[in-house]
Amino acid sequence: MIEKTGTVIMIVSEGIRIWREEQALLVRNGYSVVEAQYGVDALLKVRDGCPDLIVLDLDLAAGRWLDVCREIRSETSAPVLMLSAQSAERDKVIALDSGVDDYIVKPFGVQELLARVRAALRRANSTGKPEMPFTFESGDLKIDFDRRTVVVRAKKVRLTPKEWEVLQLLVTNQGKPIRHQMMLQSIWGPAYGRETQYLRVFIRQLRRKLESNPSRPELICTEPWLGYRFETPTA
Repeated sequence: MIEKTGTVIMIVSEGIRIWREEQALLVRNGYSVVEAQYGVDALLKVRDGCPDLIVLDLDLAAGRWLDVCREIRSETSAPVLMLSAQSAERDKVIALDSGVDDYIVKPFGVQELLARVRAALRRANSTGKPEMPFTFESGDLKIDFDRRTVVVRAKKVRLTPKEWEVLQLLVTNQGKPIRHQMMLQSIWGPAYGRETQYLRVFIRQLRRKLESNPSRPELICTEPWLGYRFETPTA
């Protein structure tokens, strides 16, 4: 059992790799750090201790990291950051698709890491809600923002925390186009603005879950070269 003493960050790495420098940095900044080896060890510690944030320091070219990431996401709604030397957009998209909330390319500065950690925790711990109805209902879509439930065509749909944030922003501004930069900065923080692949991943996931035909979306519409717009569904 992880003893909760302040904000707990779990670092998941491979084998006996230990990130001493990063651990010391996080501890100096007031965080409690727990280390875990990727695989069963990480899953057990997630179940036992419910860390506030998880950092994955894994080699994308080796092992079953993708399955582990998905399993971790199925166990917790805590934000997940991935550190990787792979900078290709394809690798970022695969990681985001598997449940990662943010992707940091190595090498990175210590201040960047701290800023990403703070931003992820701030979003996760925010108690302020955007101005919106507690429920939204139109056609076959029913959303309860207070209970965080979505029903589509009489079936309950499960959303990840980031999918919720994207959907909330879209529905709050229904009928209005939202620029890519505004969406990124509202959901991930002011340091973001060019990571449009993040939006493509979560928009695609939401369309798969909400649209009757994801390849021809009627709810979450693309505004070419601008952003996205939520349209009220018809009955």
